[in-house]
Amino acid sequence: MCSSKAWNYVTVLLLCLSWSSFLLGADDRITDPVEVTALRAIKKSLVDVNKNLSNWDRGDPCTSNWTGILCYNRTLEDGYLHVIELQLLNMNLSGTLSPELGRLSKMTILDFMWNNITGSIPKEIGNITTLELLLLNGNKLIGSLPDELGYLPNLNRIQIDQNHISGPLPKSFAFLNKTKHFHMNNNSISGQIPPELARLPSLVHLLLDNNNLSGYLPPELSQMPSLLIIQLDNNNFEGTTIPSSYSNMSKLLKLSLRNCSLQGPIPDLSTIPGLGYLDLSSNQLNGSIPGNGLSLNITTINLSNNNLVGPIPSTFSDLPLLQNLLIANNSLNGSVPATLWQGRTLNATERLIFDFENNQLSNISDTSALPQNVSVWLKGNPLCSNTNAVQFCGSQSDTEINQRSNSTLDCPPQSCPVPYEYSRTSPVRCFCAAPLLVRYRLKSPGISYFLPYKKTFEEYLTSGLELQLYQLDLDDFEWEKGPRLKMYLKLFPVYQANNTNTNVFNDSEVRRIRSMFTGWGIPDSDIFGPYELLEFDLLGPYQHGLSLNFNCYIV
Repeated sequence: MCSSKAWNYVTVLLLCLSWSSFLLGADDRITDPVEVTALRAIKKSLVDVNKNLSNWDRGDPCTSNWTGILCYNRTLEDGYLHVIELQLLNMNLSGTLSPELGRLSKMTILDFMWNNITGSIPKEIGNITTLELLLLNGNKLIGSLPDELGYLPNLNRIQIDQNHISGPLPKSFAFLNKTKHFHMNNNSISGQIPPELARLPSLVHLLLDNNNLSGYLPPELSQMPSLLIIQLDNNNFEGTTIPSSYSNMSKLLKLSLRNCSLQGPIPDLSTIPGLGYLDLSSNQLNGSIPGNGLSLNITTINLSNNNLVGPIPSTFSDLPLLQNLLIANNSLNGSVPATLWQGRTLNATERLIFDFENNQLSNISDTSALPQNVSVWLKGNPLCSNTNAVQFCGSQSDTEINQRSNSTLDCPPQSCPVPYEYSRTSPVRCFCAAPLLVRYRLKSPGISYFLPYKKTFEEYLTSGLELQLYQLDLDDFEWEKGPRLKMYLKLFPVYQANNTNTNVFNDSEVRRIRSMFTGWGIPDSDIFGPYELLEFDLLGPYQHGLSLNFNCYIV
């Protein structure tokens, strides 16, 4: 059932669209001339090889449905219509970003994701005080981050990941009081993480992995009241220790500091009640592993490739959601406690991996057969000279294969012509419909294996999209470096008896679903972490979708 809020949204949207359709042919409303001039300059600075913006030369931006332009449905106090969103993701655009973007003074979403745009980020974007989402990831942008971006009072999300941005993080970012998401991974950002960022009251995701950061890890980050994810892998904090104050981050769900040249001991993180994912691998950490028990929510512990000594803590035996315990390439000694896996019963989709290779472990407390889907890797330890332990000393193998759905339905193929297809998840057998095709990625998931959580994910996503569970067909998934999890989703319309148009989404529903993805209307998940839209394909009966603009804003 849809919530009353959802019904109000749909009702207002339909009224708004109907009213807009009536007005567009009847009134003489026009877009602010300053913004029209700015849009023409923006187009001029871009290279549009696919001619997606060819209609930007015809009519008015707001009343002639210029591609990617979304506007308020009413004139403001100045008597003009205004651009509220610029949605140009995945259009194979190159060229540069025009400083004239700063003239779109009422805009809330600026989206150039997944293009080939070069040049620097214009400082003039800092003039758009209404901006909430700044989405520039997946381009070829260079240069430093402008200080002016730190003075955007309404910014909720900044995504500049997967570019070539260099230079330091501006200290002005400490003034982004409403910003929840810093996604800046996979760039060349250098220098110290400004301790001033600790003043940010709303930040939940700090993703700065795969940059050139150096200096020390600011202990002040532990003072951030809302922080859920810290991901700083593959930076160079040489000579730095992990601040003991990080144990005070009561809301932290994920701490990933892989390959950061960190030294010193592992702090006691047992006081973080919801910690679900810990990766401190490939550093120079030393000392023993803290013996106090970690959160019962933990799925992944990776401490491999350090200089750790001492025993394997017995508290690792009491972690009911654990998927991976990886402590290879250290100097651990003593016994491998079989209590780590004894008592665990896994179903066919679950995996439990213990990688203790290349340590100094001398014996194992029980060499009886392992439970289903439990793997223990001990190659390179002295205990492998014991013939009773040989089953644990072989080569590693893959534990989760990327899934692609190959099941077929016993339905007549000629009755469902391409691009229509039979819905494998519909309760109505051989329901032929045109799906919306969505490429989607989890940017920092809190799990190592997805199949045990597939049903939970499907329930989470369809609930967030306000769709029925059977409308989603998760066709395949693929783990990528990060690790990140890429998915291919098919969304099917609802079958309605005696309705000849039941096999396609109507235009308003296409708009609604697309806006949920592009506007980050789907709530974040503690398990699955932040997500991103890679592609929203509009094929077949939806091909006209690039010109399906709202011309409407739900206040």
